Amino acid sequence: MRRILVLLTALLLPLFVALPAQAAVQRVQFTSGSAYLIVEFLDDDLVHFELADGTSPGTGSALFTTPQVAKKDYAGPSSFNQTGNTMTTAAMKVEVSASLCAKVYDPTRLLYEACPRNLTQAWKGLSITKGSIQNAYGLGEQFFMGGSSDGDWVGRSRTPGGAYGNAMAYDTDNGPVGNAQIPVLFAVGAANLNYGLFLDQVYKQEWNLTGDPWTVDTWGDQVRWYTMTGADLPDLRKDYMELTGRPPVPPKKAFGMWVSEFGYDNWAEIDTRLSGLRTAKFPVDGFVLDLNWFGGVTAGSDNTKMGTLAWDTTAFPNPATKISSLGADGVGLMTIEESYVGKNNPEHADLASKGYLVRAGCAACAPTYLTTNDWWGRGGMIDWTQDAAGDYWHAQKRQPLANQGILGHWLDLGEPEMYDAGDWTSGVLPGKHAHADYHNVYNLKWAESIARGYATGTKRPFMLARSGAGGMQRFGVAMWSADIGSKLTALAQQQNAQLHMSMSGIDYYGSDIGGFRREMLNSDLNELYTQWFAGGSWFEVPIRPHTENLCNCAQTSPDQIGNTASNLANLRQRYELTPYYYSLAHRAYRFGEPVVPPLAYYYQNDLNVREMGHEKLVGKDLLVGVVAGAGERKRDMYLPAGTWFDHATGEKVTSTGQWFNGRPLWVNGVFRLPAFARAGAIIPKMYVDDKTMNVMGKRTDASTRGELVARVYADTTSSNFTLYEDDGASTAYQGGSVRTTLLGQQVSGSTATVTVAASSGAYTGAPSSRQNVVELVTDTQASAVTLNGTALTKYADKAAFDAAGSGWYNAGGNLVVAKSASLAVTSAKTFAFTLGQAPVSMTFSCANGTTTAGQSVYAVGSAPQLGAWSVASAVKLSPTSYPTWTGTIGKLPPNTAIEWKCVKRQEANFPDTADAWQPGANSAFTTPATGPGGTTTGAF
Repeated sequence: MRRILVLLTALLLPLFVALPAQAAVQRVQFTSGSAYLIVEFLDDDLVHFELADGTSPGTGSALFTTPQVAKKDYAGPSSFNQTGNTMTTAAMKVEVSASLCAKVYDPTRLLYEACPRNLTQAWKGLSITKGSIQNAYGLGEQFFMGGSSDGDWVGRSRTPGGAYGNAMAYDTDNGPVGNAQIPVLFAVGAANLNYGLFLDQVYKQEWNLTGDPWTVDTWGDQVRWYTMTGADLPDLRKDYMELTGRPPVPPKKAFGMWVSEFGYDNWAEIDTRLSGLRTAKFPVDGFVLDLNWFGGVTAGSDNTKMGTLAWDTTAFPNPATKISSLGADGVGLMTIEESYVGKNNPEHADLASKGYLVRAGCAACAPTYLTTNDWWGRGGMIDWTQDAAGDYWHAQKRQPLANQGILGHWLDLGEPEMYDAGDWTSGVLPGKHAHADYHNVYNLKWAESIARGYATGTKRPFMLARSGAGGMQRFGVAMWSADIGSKLTALAQQQNAQLHMSMSGIDYYGSDIGGFRREMLNSDLNELYTQWFAGGSWFEVPIRPHTENLCNCAQTSPDQIGNTASNLANLRQRYELTPYYYSLAHRAYRFGEPVVPPLAYYYQNDLNVREMGHEKLVGKDLLVGVVAGAGERKRDMYLPAGTWFDHATGEKVTSTGQWFNGRPLWVNGVFRLPAFARAGAIIPKMYVDDKTMNVMGKRTDASTRGELVARVYADTTSSNFTLYEDDGASTAYQGGSVRTTLLGQQVSGSTATVTVAASSGAYTGAPSSRQNVVELVTDTQASAVTLNGTALTKYADKAAFDAAGSGWYNAGGNLVVAKSASLAVTSAKTFAFTLGQAPVSMTFSCANGTTTAGQSVYAVGSAPQLGAWSVASAVKLSPTSYPTWTGTIGKLPPNTAIEWKCVKRQEANFPDTADAWQPGANSAFTTPATGPGGTTTGAF
């Protein structure tokens, strides 16, 4: 490897060095007075800087990286050239001035210029020109004030939490929420002008993006940062995920619902909650156990149970037997743990004797004795900066729990919340042992110790943490937003925090659904919970309702609080979509793609979505609108340019990049967030009904529903989606035990073709054959369907179709459903749908419909196109010959018996109750086979 040392004085000496194309890391040093800047080119589109006042480490070895960085074996750029102070690779250019300012280009457009800032001071950093940048995302977790889901970082300051960085912070809008410092920023301008910047520092940071230039300040002797260039945000984030580590695939059960509270007192309380959920037909995958599982804590006492991490067998007797019993019933458990150990516990003496506790100021000092904010008691704190301490604790405490069948570990208070500002640890920086030198990576090292412990076995790590750092994702951690308040403003702000966490590499991020701090509630609790649970069911992994319930007077379980029917519908929808989410998790692991990205991620040149957090994507294909407000019955939806389908109704919408106003939030009698699928989307699903118990497909009748279900949104442009499947629990997928199935679609003329390719790969328990179900969403009905060239039997309705082994039917509402018999997964399947059948419609007439101001007459009935008996989703008629109201309703299923009634309803806000119903029996008719039918009548 050829390394170039360039010495600069006040005047930059012109120097030309031409290097041949080579695959080697390139380092170049510049100096100015006592300061130096080293520029390290790791790849064509990744450069690493070190800036400091003092002695340079030279260019003979790699620049130092903190524990946030995972990849350290870059091969170097494919080509590298230097002319004087200008260095160029295939994808970037860097110019360094005499004052050690660095200009970075992409390589033709200037991205930014970074200049030294207060290098001789303890609080030092960079000034960064804003230039043509318009928006910026990332920087981890910080809640804004104001109760909005929207907002980026330009025009704002990202301030440290507490004295050192990571902390919980209280505000009146959000309650005690997290401030987790993940120092990566993605900056975006016009026409795909963009870059990523990762400040690899462990100290607290302040990013001020209110002016031009921006400033970022931190502690430490050196300022080190990476810059990524690329074509777009997906390219940049992929580079960041490669640098800091991609997330492993969580256990499949993590994608289900885990019910939680502070806290379950005993097994009987969990049994009661589970029985209620089972009776109400809710699927559930686990329960989360708070402090009670090890006996709770004693405030202000050295005799607290904190740190024992051993079952309180009085309240939780025979834990191994109970865990096994719950597991057989499809339910897992997650147990909480903290890093604190009560002083009088034998664990404290054991850890102290081994030197594994944080110490009171020096290497030879006794363990620090924590007494401040002693709600949990008093004692010491584990030194996670020592790998040996983490390994020992895992073997002593956590591995026995995993051996018993505990599936997850809840890492609480990991900022750390309580600490001795004058403490001493082994540390993560060479020669640095003070609190500030490790505070912001404390939770990272904790999670790393767990991942390291699990690496010796075959089970996947599953963690829930409320604090973290860059790279947190690579250890199998889901993060949550701490003790958030039960307020609609907090629900809205949660969505903004998730936007930036997604852009900070955190794919699995959630909240205490319904709010932890119920005392902050200032609106209707049932409405708040219903909205929050709907959002959690779309965006969070795991879905985890949680609240403070030491009084045993608060509900968290969705069968007991909120609109139960809506909670059930939203949860079942999430379970249906498990194969889609799980495939996205595999893509996150393999390619660094986000699971729940903001719209700006895929539509960065659409200025309408640049600050949008009130709409989100799930993967690339589903767009969902957030709701967080009192009395919400409808909301406007922005759709980027293209063709979209309403996920609930199948309605086809073509957008030029525009708003579609007044989308109902109550559909078929339940509260739903408005969701749209991109034309060409292929969404794999699982079969879910009232017998579904968990995401693994366990059913109350012990039957198996293992069919491959694909909802396909037809488009003339061909598209595909890869379904990923594995055993859902082990790390065998990392060694290739994965099955992939490529699903494809295309509409050509009057034929829509859906392909299920031969599956590739296998895993333990993988089926060798299965049925294949295609739910085709298009804008016409079908007249025929073939499978591999052979005609499938047409059925008149869903009941007849369900009873058959294979066949198809027109389900109405733009939906055609077809299925095969059970076929070998190694064989390819091609479904061909002949489209173009004229829509089936009927004219509805309601007589004697005398109304008052603000009131109209609607038709409501058994078909989805008539609201499925939901008054909120009823179809408004027109007073064509008042008081007679009429209207033609299309896209009805053909040859189908339908019942309906006239209702009088308020026009505004989609009320779910009627002012008056048509008296007597329901009106009834059968739809025609094709085309328009006659008139069906009703009367008041």
